[in-house]
Amino acid sequence: MATTQIFFASTLYGAATLAAAIDSDCFSPGARRLLLVSNNTTTPETTPALDEMPGFERLRGRFDRVLSWNETIAPFHPGGWSPRADDIPLWERHLRLLWGLGDDTVELFVESIQVNPALALAQLFTDAPIEVYADGLMSYGPTRNKIDPLVGTRVRRLLHLDLVPGLTPLLLGEFDVPPELVPTEAFLKVLAELADGEERLPVPADSALLLGQYLSALSILTAEEEENLHVRMLLGAVERGHRQIVFKPHPTAPARWSRMLEREARTLGVELTVLESPVLAEVLYQRYRPALVVGCFSTALLTASTFYGIPVARTGTDVLLERLSPYQNSNRVPVTIVDALVPDLAEGTPQPAPADLAGLLQAVGFAMQPQIRSDLRPAAERFLSRHLDGHTWRYFKRRRLTTLALPGAIPKQFAFIPRSAGLRRVVRRARSLKRAALKHASVG
Repeated sequence: MATTQIFFASTLYGAATLAAAIDSDCFSPGARRLLLVSNNTTTPETTPALDEMPGFERLRGRFDRVLSWNETIAPFHPGGWSPRADDIPLWERHLRLLWGLGDDTVELFVESIQVNPALALAQLFTDAPIEVYADGLMSYGPTRNKIDPLVGTRVRRLLHLDLVPGLTPLLLGEFDVPPELVPTEAFLKVLAELADGEERLPVPADSALLLGQYLSALSILTAEEEENLHVRMLLGAVERGHRQIVFKPHPTAPARWSRMLEREARTLGVELTVLESPVLAEVLYQRYRPALVVGCFSTALLTASTFYGIPVARTGTDVLLERLSPYQNSNRVPVTIVDALVPDLAEGTPQPAPADLAGLLQAVGFAMQPQIRSDLRPAAERFLSRHLDGHTWRYFKRRRLTTLALPGAIPKQFAFIPRSAGLRRVVRRARSLKRAALKHASVG
């Protein structure tokens, strides 16, 4: 029986990762390969899908056919639609007819399996084996939602880039999914292809590159706070001596944000270039080699540092660590990694790497998802007992530690309380009296 491999992607970065994995023979040969493209932006009608972005044509040849998930489920939005259980057999038959799959064995290769649209696709092909590829730094954190075992147990492996050398992803660890690296050399080769196909951009040599992320769309910052964050990036780069600045806004961010930066740049007397083309930051690294990359917690900070050796700096992570709510917000792990590894823009001097980065991420991961990753409790207790200090406290909340009965929940000056036999007797007596009073009230 023939096999059809369906590769699901929503970003050019993800498609480039898949291309690198294909070039590295990470997938079984001989199968038909379909690229299923999804545009997950808030208003996909007004933003280009990845197959319409500059450079995609360099990747197209690796696939036999390109399909659109948005067209398949229209008028529904990819992020909000999932099949009803009773409709799954009908949907699978429909997709097999629509995509010409016939009776082929289907294999799925998806990103972000814990949410739609990837989860919906996995639910529609109930017997298909699944492989997941990482969509950036979030793969180093725990799975953000509990996945139905009928889906989770079908995942064979997690493919990921070596963004933080030596660090093992926590994603899908509850199903013992083995992680596997996509070779860095293959990924850089794909990026070089994209860079060669990109039209010439007005990027000055040795400029500082500022990365916008559109955090207000995620309700992490207000629009005004995010604009001020970009201004701080500009001011910090200028203070480091850079006179040529390039701002790469998020593709869906409002145009007015760049106008505030332009006014500030004129005041400072520096040259500011705002990129309007939705080009990958990695393409800019490959082609123009910036002197400095500044951002908040973008994955692109780690690709610049790890893959290209470009100096990087962060700003705003302290605010986000405090602001992210609830604690299990999936952005917490990328923010934590960038805060721990990337120098602060204002300080200017590299900070020492954490003594136990893996332990830190395991502790944060357990605190985020104690039900999904209950196996991480011993590692979390070990890290908090040994490394919880004035610096690492920024990654935790005392209320969260208290709820989970983890070390650090009680300030050191009160640590004797749980060990006091007298106090425990008083607490037991108080509870007994409370129960008796409640019982008496209910009888009355």
